[in-house]
Amino acid sequence: MGHPVLEGIDYWDELRESPSRMEIRLAVFTNVLELDERGDPVNEKQAERRAAAWLHLYRTGKLPPGQPDIEPWECLLH
Repeated sequence: MGHPVLEGIDYWDELRESPSRMEIRLAVFTNVLELDERGDPVNEKQAERRAAAWLHLYRTGKLPPGQPDIEPWECLLH
């Protein structure tokens, strides 16, 4: 995880105690990630940023500056 928007936010203990939160973070990453025709990621950094934004929102109650609202489809578990 180690994304810059998470700097100074303590999240590891809570994620260890609540694996479903880790699952949602992974869902955000994979739901946002787009692959090209060969299966290579084309927006990995964007997917990483959205997953970090969700975790930031979960831990602080607000999104990082400049991040749009998390959409319901981003958090869907498949």
